Amino acid sequence: MALNYLPVSWNGQKKLYDWTIAGLATVYLVIFCGLQAVLFPDVTAETIIIRATSTLAFLMLHVILIIGPLCRLSTRFLPLLYNRRHLGVSMFLVASVHGIFSVIQFHSRGNVDPLVSLFTSEPGYEHLSQFPFQTLGFFALLILFLMAATSHDFWLKNLSPRVWKTLHMGVYVVYGLLVMHVLLGVLQQETATVYTVVLGIGMALVIGLHLAAAIVSQRTDSRPLGQAMDGFVEVCDVHEIAENRAKTLMINGQNIALFRYDGKVSAINNQCRHQNGPLGEGKIIDGCITCPWHGYQYLPHNGQSPPPFTEKVETYAVKCISTRVWVDPTPAPPGTPQTPALLNGQ
Repeated sequence: MALNYLPVSWNGQKKLYDWTIAGLATVYLVIFCGLQAVLFPDVTAETIIIRATSTLAFLMLHVILIIGPLCRLSTRFLPLLYNRRHLGVSMFLVASVHGIFSVIQFHSRGNVDPLVSLFTSEPGYEHLSQFPFQTLGFFALLILFLMAATSHDFWLKNLSPRVWKTLHMGVYVVYGLLVMHVLLGVLQQETATVYTVVLGIGMALVIGLHLAAAIVSQRTDSRPLGQAMDGFVEVCDVHEIAENRAKTLMINGQNIALFRYDGKVSAINNQCRHQNGPLGEGKIIDGCITCPWHGYQYLPHNGQSPPPFTEKVETYAVKCISTRVWVDPTPAPPGTPQTPALLNGQ
């Protein structure tokens, strides 16, 4: 959380994250280029750069896409999510190097403008098998540019979380375009099946993890609830909720996080106002519910961020009868104080 916008809001953890990205990317490029120079001595340096940056960018895109479902399946992967936007911007920069060198190598030596040449040098648009794969890469890079340019809290605030998130869901369009870019490009020229196998493994990993995460979420959302009384719904036994942790509920379309802390229970909306992160997967730190994605905090009894911050989420009435917890799924306006339910039933 920050009061003012900075070009890059670094802290110790984010610096470690970014240095790790830069280190691993450098190691990959050095090894890949070294092997290419040894195995293919006749290949030009430009071609090696094109190949190295294309494979690195595609690999980074796979990592970006699997971080989300991995975090849904296990909280151990949450540190990977902490600075994913920097990983996305880094991936765009690597992909840009690939695109620039490709245009220079393949479209800058004739009399036609390089961008015009990119769209007209291969006219087989009416046949899928001959479709100009480079145009697919161009549009993928264009979407990546829009996402990288708006990867900042300034745009998140001004576009609104819903619009911003919709724009950044374009990463899946990018993935589809790049899969076709590879299938209609390099795989049409390479006879070795290893490239097809590697692409298949990557796609299976991305699709499989997303399906697994969706199944787990569906099972969580469809858990049977108890009886209803006076607008309250019996949801669980208090012992099912760990101290300073939450149980997430989906009641009448309301996504609710039910937190237990200091002998009390409170309920707030499960979606963080920052990027709709799952507050129920976070924990209470220093008296505040802390979003596991980017550390935004809310007070459990009123859903308000502690001063001077201004974010607010909806709250819900809660009561305890013996050890059973009951929740009224009717949301109160964001930031509305609710009396916490005492665990002794008083």
